[in-house]
Amino acid sequence: MSNTKQRIIASAVMALIAAGVVALQYFGIPAVKYLGIVIVLAMIIEYIRCIRKTDTKILRQGWITFFAFLVLLCAMLPAINAVGGRPWIILLLLMIICSADIGAWFFGRLIGGDKMWERLSAGKTWAGQIAGILCGTFAGVLYGLLGADTFMPQLMWIGISVSLLSQYGDLTASYIKRKMGIKDFGTILPGHGGILDRFDGWIYALPIVWLVML
Repeated sequence: MSNTKQRIIASAVMALIAAGVVALQYFGIPAVKYLGIVIVLAMIIEYIRCIRKTDTKILRQGWITFFAFLVLLCAMLPAINAVGGRPWIILLLLMIICSADIGAWFFGRLIGGDKMWERLSAGKTWAGQIAGILCGTFAGVLYGLLGADTFMPQLMWIGISVSLLSQYGDLTASYIKRKMGIKDFGTILPGHGGILDRFDGWIYALPIVWLVML
């Protein structure tokens, strides 16, 4: 099975899980928060497993970087615990981050052009980043139009900010993987890699949204 087909199937399964969570949330069960906590814990465990498999010499040379990234991941726990209690914020973040991710991937391949940071991620281009920001911003504005039937300028700025944060979360994860000498953090999601590979766009976005809420 090709990598593209694996990505599509894995994405469809994740969409079904998301639909189930929405249904549970509708009946008063805080499924969004619980699922978020499970995902963040899985990201932390996956990263720790990667550290344990990494060569000792590499760990000694970059221990500050690896530790700082672990702190970032751990900061997501109190963030998801707080933000997860407000499902409408999680839905907004989900729409923006997924749209930015898909837009950057699709238009980056379609348009091509100069690489952003080829040493970190060979597939990321400036065209893809710009397209990702535009798609994420559009998703944020659309959220306001669908939810309140009105244009909310603040959602445009939120869309731009969250789209950028998600892309730099992705780049940070790519940098860590390059330092460790690995391609993916895991293989649990066919075509996507590990949990951390799939949700790296939340690394900065979630804690910063939590801080803004505070």
